[in-house]
Amino acid sequence: MAAATKLVLSLLFFQLATTAYSIGVNYGTLADNLPPPAQVANFIKTQTIIDAVKIFDVNPDIIRAFANTGISLTITIPNGEIPGLTTLDGAKRYVAQHIQPFYPATKFKYILMGNEILHWGDAAQKNGLVPAMKMLYAALIQAGIKDVKVSTPHSLGIMLSSEPASAGRFRPEVIPILLDQLKFCRETKSPFIFNPYPYFGWSPQKENFALFRPNRGIFDQFTKKMYTNMFDNLMDAVFSACKALGFTDVQFVAAETGWPSACEFPVCSVQNAVDYNSNLIKHVNSGKGTPLMPNRKFETYIFALFNENQKPGPMAEKNWGLFRPDFTPVYNAGVMRNQQGGALPGKPAGPVLTKPAHPHIPPGKPGKAATRPAAPVAGGKKWCVAKPGASPKALQANIDYVCSKGVDCKPIQAGGACSSVDLASKASFLMNSYYQANGRNNFNCDFSGSGLITTVNPSRGACAYKA
Repeated sequence: MAAATKLVLSLLFFQLATTAYSIGVNYGTLADNLPPPAQVANFIKTQTIIDAVKIFDVNPDIIRAFANTGISLTITIPNGEIPGLTTLDGAKRYVAQHIQPFYPATKFKYILMGNEILHWGDAAQKNGLVPAMKMLYAALIQAGIKDVKVSTPHSLGIMLSSEPASAGRFRPEVIPILLDQLKFCRETKSPFIFNPYPYFGWSPQKENFALFRPNRGIFDQFTKKMYTNMFDNLMDAVFSACKALGFTDVQFVAAETGWPSACEFPVCSVQNAVDYNSNLIKHVNSGKGTPLMPNRKFETYIFALFNENQKPGPMAEKNWGLFRPDFTPVYNAGVMRNQQGGALPGKPAGPVLTKPAHPHIPPGKPGKAATRPAAPVAGGKKWCVAKPGASPKALQANIDYVCSKGVDCKPIQAGGACSSVDLASKASFLMNSYYQANGRNNFNCDFSGSGLITTVNPSRGACAYKA
């Protein structure tokens, strides 16, 4: 009888192990209509297959809500806190205040040092990034917390090239910091974390490739590998970049990826969001891996849990959610228990505007006739411009960032050829200059989601855009 019981238990544990999922979700809170954290935690636990959650701060109410749920939680230390964590005393105080009161009831998995620091951080944050990670890890160990890893998420702005995947390389100016981080990851068995977004690499020609739909694929002539989706291509590009630095033994985590269900352009739709996220979940959970990293499951976090009506920027920013604030699905991506994937009627968080005739050209403003878009330029030329509706804060941040990278900013200054245009046009001119000077990769026009690649020449008179 005892042997039979052991056999049943062994089979049960095996079944639980083999049905584990690799899919987590990003739980953002930039909305004024979200349910209380305790309700959110209960919903995720009882109604979905999601077993990992990532948040963008150290909100104690959210941390407390996930206590004793069995759901792992990843928290993010705000960027501005980094300089104060480069000493052991500072790190120990932080752990005592933000981690120890909730541990081990809350199942912390990762503590992330900032968010996309190498893309958007200032010099003090960049220089302090890895030292702060080391001090925080040491503080955790001294506090007896040995099962929580420390890392930091990167945007793919750290990449110099990503096509073909075997040619993936990091930008030279970030390599010293990344080398230090990769050594830390190897020593502490922490993952290297980044945000692969095929959405930002979308073009009409690559739509099926970006959405995991049937397509002809892209053949990498150097590795003789065939790529059938952009997610794998991005993952392997980062792998190739790490390999070039001598690191092939560090685990990867995809901390953010997803697809908005509504915006001003045809690229955003319920069907596209369904195709991307549902196919992503199947692909990641299959354990198939990528051409250069076969037979691996990559821990992947979908962005985002909810549509967030207070997010600044264009309409897409408000419509990344799998769910509305009342927990009804925007569409069925396959994360609900006992439910297959497939489209459901979607309801965007903002007004649905008429789709433009050209996918890169916004519709006319409400109350005014839409102007006829210029014809696309022959020859495959592309430009990077600011997305319609990008906030003034985001536009100014883009200008400051580009100017800090050595791009010639004189054309937008007094007396320059582009000095008389509005803020969005000034930002677009400089964003394009940066895009053209840094390899013309799709991620060079990311700008935290405020950039858009167009095939229509945005030049105006003497304000001529490079191509």
